Amino acid sequence: MLEDHKIAEARCFTVVHVFLVLIIAGTANSENSLDTDKEILLNLKSFLERRNRINRGRYVEWNQISSNPCDWDGIFCSSDGARVTGIDLSDNRINGEMFKNFSALGKLQYLDLSKNTLTGTIPDDLNGCHNLVHLNLSHNILEGELNLIGLTSLEKLDLSTNRFRGDMQFSLPANCNKLVVANLSTNNLTGRIDNCFDGCRNLQYLDLSANMFTGYIWTGFSRLVEFSVSENNITGPVSASIFVNCSLLALDLSENKFQGEVPWEISNCNNLAVLNLWGNNFTGPIPAQIGSILTLEGLLLGGNSFSRVIPESLSNLKNLALLDLSRNNFGGEIQDIFGRFTQLKSLVLQGNSYTGGIYSSGIHRLPNIYRLDLSYNNFSGFLPVEISQMLSLKFLILAYNQFKGTIPPEYGNLSQLQALDLSFNDLSGSIPPALGNLNSLLWLMLANNSLTGEIPHEIGNCDSLLWINLANNQLSGAIPHELTNIGRNASPVFESNRQSDLMIAGPSECLVTERLLTVDYSPFGFLYTIPTRKICRSIWNQLLKGYGFFPVCTLGSSVRTYQISGYIQLSGNQLTGELPPDIDKMQNFSVLDLGSNEFYGKLPTEIGKLPLIVLNISGNRFSGQIPKEIGNIKCLRNLDLSHNNFSGTIPRNLNELHELSKFNISFNPLLAGNIPGSGQLSTFEKESFLGNPLLHSPYFRLDNQLPPPPPSNENEFWMNRGGFESENEFRMDEDSLNSENILRWEALLTGYGCGIVFGVAMLYITFRKGEPNWFDAVLDGIHRWRAKRLLKRNAPRRGD
Repeated sequence: MLEDHKIAEARCFTVVHVFLVLIIAGTANSENSLDTDKEILLNLKSFLERRNRINRGRYVEWNQISSNPCDWDGIFCSSDGARVTGIDLSDNRINGEMFKNFSALGKLQYLDLSKNTLTGTIPDDLNGCHNLVHLNLSHNILEGELNLIGLTSLEKLDLSTNRFRGDMQFSLPANCNKLVVANLSTNNLTGRIDNCFDGCRNLQYLDLSANMFTGYIWTGFSRLVEFSVSENNITGPVSASIFVNCSLLALDLSENKFQGEVPWEISNCNNLAVLNLWGNNFTGPIPAQIGSILTLEGLLLGGNSFSRVIPESLSNLKNLALLDLSRNNFGGEIQDIFGRFTQLKSLVLQGNSYTGGIYSSGIHRLPNIYRLDLSYNNFSGFLPVEISQMLSLKFLILAYNQFKGTIPPEYGNLSQLQALDLSFNDLSGSIPPALGNLNSLLWLMLANNSLTGEIPHEIGNCDSLLWINLANNQLSGAIPHELTNIGRNASPVFESNRQSDLMIAGPSECLVTERLLTVDYSPFGFLYTIPTRKICRSIWNQLLKGYGFFPVCTLGSSVRTYQISGYIQLSGNQLTGELPPDIDKMQNFSVLDLGSNEFYGKLPTEIGKLPLIVLNISGNRFSGQIPKEIGNIKCLRNLDLSHNNFSGTIPRNLNELHELSKFNISFNPLLAGNIPGSGQLSTFEKESFLGNPLLHSPYFRLDNQLPPPPPSNENEFWMNRGGFESENEFRMDEDSLNSENILRWEALLTGYGCGIVFGVAMLYITFRKGEPNWFDAVLDGIHRWRAKRLLKRNAPRRGD
């Protein structure tokens, strides 16, 4: 009996054991199933919704239409549908810190959270994703030191455009044999890169650009397909031994501190398509052996100190499309070899010291050029008419030279031209009406010349013209009403650019981008103080293809949309007349600068219908009341109405422009009433309201304000003009000059006071007679001296 009992007990134990094993196995299976993956994803959804209460992404639809996570937007599953293997939440407007439980998705291989605004550090939990093959966290605001040592299965890694810092040597997994692509560009990573990637035997694409790496170059880079370490602090010579065996298709060492000569052995990279050595301290000759790399399409050697001789062998590069030899201190007449690069599509020679004309080089006969940049040189003489025969030209940039004479009307034959930049030269005469034939023109830059005459009404035919800068010339007459037609429809040009690759590959693009975007003004000025090359390229690409990169408010609302937006810069001329009443047609413009001219009359109320971020009409003779419609421009950041003849009170709704950061209504002496004691206008200092004795503020007094003092460099101005024979004579007369200034200002103040009393009396009499126009004319005459005094006072001098 006892033995039978023991046998029964053993059998019972076995059954219980098997039962427990089955329970545990079942539990394990349920913990590693699609249902548990679904639960984790729903936790992720709740996590994101708590931190993003508005502007949520596509994840809000999870579990609404289908309960199967494999059907959810941005979710990928294994081929049998049993497990979640991928998450793509890129560009989903996600803010805040990262989710800290991705490792619970045991089969996760693909994770893309790029193009959001994630902050904080990468959670340690991510190192538990041992099956992760693809990780993309680029274009966020992530920071801290990198620690990815647990991700031993990674093949593709993109952490670019964040704020990661620290030494690179301890960031990657110890075993990185599977890594093929690594993009760590545009961060704050430091340390040396000499041997960080020696163990990554399958690595083919490595981008370390725009960081703070130091030391010497990694000697193993030539076995890669693409390598970039641009915009760092790498130093030393480049050894010839590096290029014994070379598989590179693209090599970018630009903007570092390399020195010495470029080894001719670089020609062993006989599959190289792009070679970028721009912005280093390379010296000596350009290796003639580069001419044997027949696959070369882009050669960027600018920003160095190469000798002036251009090897004849480079003309053998039949595939060469881009040649950049800018900023190499080349002087004298331009080399005639450039006229033999008939295969070139882009030639950049800006920032040298070339003199004379360009005829001798034959550049004007190159048949395939679409971008010609000869800016920042000392070219002189007349603009070559023959340029009009370069029918492939899209970008003609001749700014900052000494060209003189008139603009050839034949330039109106360049039917594909998208950017014409002739600013900062010595050009004279009028703007050719033939430029109105340029239907593809996006940029017209003629600032800081001596152009005269009126703005041709034919310019209004340029439907695609969005960025126009005619500042600091001697243009006169009224703005033609046809000008309100510009920029109406640039879509055909943008569509054409989207179909082709117009990306400017050279570092000199930043100089072009900054100038063409007038970064002194919002909305461009607040983007990047010192843009990296990749940022410049990105902005430039978006503009050329018609993609907006900053939000613009819709009419009467603070709701923003990303759309392309242009500017009109006409300041520092002698333009006159009233503004066209149909100015509200210019719906694609966010910057309007008409300062330091002689415009008069009332400011059209229609201006309040524009999506402006900057409105500057200072230094004119506008009169009447400030249109209350300006208060409808909810995204306005810069409003300058100073030095005009506005009257009446400040519109109350201007106090509701909550984004206004610059505001100036000084020296409109007929403005009256109270400055608000609260709201947006109360945040501005006394300097925004000077010269308005009829205005009252609870914080400061504005009566008896003197007009603005003369420029700080006026003394130097008079000495340079020959007003004094010596500095001693200047100092002896300084006290008497100051006394005269005081008497002049006192007399002027007295005149202002009497003028106001007289004006009020005449206003009463005039309006009784029903002829108010006479008063406006007199008032315009009183203030004309200020408009002329301001004319071009702020114009930058040549070379600034």
